[in-house]
Amino acid sequence: MPFHSSTTPRPAPFVRLTIAALLTILLADANPALAQTAVGALPSAVGSREPVTLNFTNAEIEAVARTLSTITGRNMVVDPRVKGTMSLITERPVPPTVAFDQFLAALRLQGFTVVESAGLYKVVPEADAKLQGGSVTVGNGPRTQGNQIVTQIFRLNFENAANLVPVLRPLISPNNTINVNPGNNSLVITDYADNLQRLARIIASMDVSNATDVEVIPLRYANAVDVVPLVSRLIEGSGQAATGAGAAPAAGAAGGQSDTSFRTTLIAEPRSNALIVRSANPARLALVRSLVAKLDQPTALGPNGDAGNIYVVYLKNAEATRIAVALRAALASLTAGTGGTAGGATGGTTTASAAPTSGTSALPTALTNLSGSSSSGASGGFGSASLSSGASGNFANSAMPSTGGSIQADPATNSLIITATEPQYRQLRAVIDKLDGRRAQVLVESLIVEVNANKVADFGIQWQSVLGNSGSTIGVLGTNSSVAGTNIISAAVAAASGTTALASAAAGLGNGFNAALIPRINGKYYLGALATFLQNTGDGNVLSTPNLLTLDNEEAKIVIGQNVPFITGSTILTSGATTSPYTSVTRQDVGLTLRVKPQINANGTVKLAIYQEVSSVDASTTNNTNGPTTNKRSIESNVLVDDGSIVVLGGLLSDDYSLSQDKVPGLGDVPVLGALFRSESRSRKKTNLMVFLRPVVVRDASETDGLTQDRYDAIRTLQQNMQPAPSAVMNSVDGAPILPVFPTPPARPSSDPVQGTTLIPPPMPPSVTAPSGPPRRGALPPTADPLTRQDTQ
Repeated sequence: MPFHSSTTPRPAPFVRLTIAALLTILLADANPALAQTAVGALPSAVGSREPVTLNFTNAEIEAVARTLSTITGRNMVVDPRVKGTMSLITERPVPPTVAFDQFLAALRLQGFTVVESAGLYKVVPEADAKLQGGSVTVGNGPRTQGNQIVTQIFRLNFENAANLVPVLRPLISPNNTINVNPGNNSLVITDYADNLQRLARIIASMDVSNATDVEVIPLRYANAVDVVPLVSRLIEGSGQAATGAGAAPAAGAAGGQSDTSFRTTLIAEPRSNALIVRSANPARLALVRSLVAKLDQPTALGPNGDAGNIYVVYLKNAEATRIAVALRAALASLTAGTGGTAGGATGGTTTASAAPTSGTSALPTALTNLSGSSSSGASGGFGSASLSSGASGNFANSAMPSTGGSIQADPATNSLIITATEPQYRQLRAVIDKLDGRRAQVLVESLIVEVNANKVADFGIQWQSVLGNSGSTIGVLGTNSSVAGTNIISAAVAAASGTTALASAAAGLGNGFNAALIPRINGKYYLGALATFLQNTGDGNVLSTPNLLTLDNEEAKIVIGQNVPFITGSTILTSGATTSPYTSVTRQDVGLTLRVKPQINANGTVKLAIYQEVSSVDASTTNNTNGPTTNKRSIESNVLVDDGSIVVLGGLLSDDYSLSQDKVPGLGDVPVLGALFRSESRSRKKTNLMVFLRPVVVRDASETDGLTQDRYDAIRTLQQNMQPAPSAVMNSVDGAPILPVFPTPPARPSSDPVQGTTLIPPPMPPSVTAPSGPPRRGALPPTADPLTRQDTQ
């Protein structure tokens, strides 16, 4: 709440004004009607313009505005959207005008401002200030001071108004605007008054006369696009620079700096292969003319022969379309980052065609010039950092081979077509050679181990007895349960139906040991007691080792299983009296799936994006109406593994125990005899599932050959061990097929052998002995004689 405190005597009018302001705030918070009365009671204080001391702490903005309206004598209204509190404190008395300026500054910090229109001051959000009817000034006319939003029109005499927009836009508040009127070459800016004063000084320093000479120098032998950066390097010692190719010469000729005594601008005109030079210094113009004459000389036929500046690079390992995309993207980002050469540059700036920092030609310069060779002009002055329309068009669709530009891919021959000068081509070729290296491969060996153990135990005694009859009433006493086997009542109903039904009831008893007492009463078989004893044990051990070999950073997938149909819908089509059922199904892969994407890091580790799934169809649901149910175990993870190390991805360790019991309360708990009154079933199921992974990096051809031969020999050994034993009776059967001997790979530099997962041959059956000599082959090797079936090697 505002208050006034001071240790020094104040003039009586000042004290009255402070007390009146305090009373206004208090009344505004308590009763708006009383506040209006207090505001109207200060004519003498307002007229005196005595200094005031402000001490608002977390006061409502609307209340502060009313007080300032009373103090300054300004008519002020507050937009309903202006909400919040503010603190406004002065250490010493200040004039009302200064207090009003501080109020405007505090509003500006909170995103609000004051707009003056027809003597009315409106407190509005800053974003809407430009839509209010504020004051408008033209040129160097009277300007408003302080933090008010005003609009000012600047008419330019020499500079193009559109060229100043990119320069001035960052200096204007985000919520305010700058617009261009091309008709009279003027700028319309809406912003704070103090910022407009700064912008006026900037515009005045840039809107200067630029009376320079323009000369066109035609070239006979040299390429205008190549000559421009060379000449610019030689003249930049005095703060000069040059443009690239194909920019509109008059679009931004006047932009730049106020000191034009050493300005020299070069523009390449590709259509006529000429240089457009503009310079305010005749000596500079003569220097440029002399340099161009020395550079425009005929040259002997280059090493590329009649192809000139068009080169074809055949790739050995990389994919041409990907390399072309990467190079075009690099050129685009490099051109944008260095300012480009397609749009021209004014004096005093430095472009990508400036002198290199070392003695050799810089690669960024060559790439920038190369990307600018297909430009078709860029509007908006010199020194622009934007790409020309020609260059940007070639890089926009870099995801697929482009039809224009300086780097093209030919997928049919896996080659690159490059249009560049010989120095530029050599630099690009060095980059291509680094990208066209042999990529390493990764062998991913996966081991899926699952061990199951199931145990089930059932025990139950059921009985029933007729207690006697009294007239039409028969007394029955007994127990029945379905927990440990067949329910005695179901079996008794079948037994009472005769011998045939009795046999059916016996066949329907559960697994295990069953003992029953079936007396014959009145010619009917009666099931008096049924005891069931069962213990079931089941174990399982499953090992799966899917392997995959893939390139670095390339995804690979292997699926081993079945494609099972699943019902997705059923419809009955009716046509007259005929109905045709229609069932729609979808097929899904059920089995083992391994999907992996490796990434080899510089330190030798391998990052793996893994998805592994093991699924199977539940045998008990095969004939279900709605389709079978699948059991699914999957892991999806990203891991970091050392080359050749084994890592566990995850697993499942479960131990399930269940107990089901039916008993007669009280009697079932009696020791020993309680077994006659209860039935129970117990089961325990243990599942141990683990997934292991081992990546092996294969870096060259010799390692690939060693890995392939290791797997090849292992499979061939298995085939040899599984050959049938010789038989004198069935000698017409030659035996099972066997792979031919692995061919000797070509000589390569020696390398360490690749150690993989060794495939251990299974043990031979007792009745079959392994052949002692070379096995007979069903499939002939390529060097075998078809008549003698002997290998000639």
